[in-house]
Amino acid sequence: MKKLKITLVKSPIDRPQRQKLTLQALGLNKTNSSKEVVATEQILGMIRKVEHMVKVEEI
Repeated sequence: MKKLKITLVKSPIDRPQRQKLTLQALGLNKTNSSKEVVATEQILGMIRKVEHMVKVEEI
């Protein structure tokens, strides 16, 4: 399976609670924090919900 590196590039301050919880579920807490995840359907859906705040790179 593909692995993705997700980096939080914008602050979740002043965003809806749902987006904050999605970032928390992805394991992104602070700006510029990164996480490597396996590209499952659930993860890709979560990324789509917060794509304006994250940078995604394929590993």
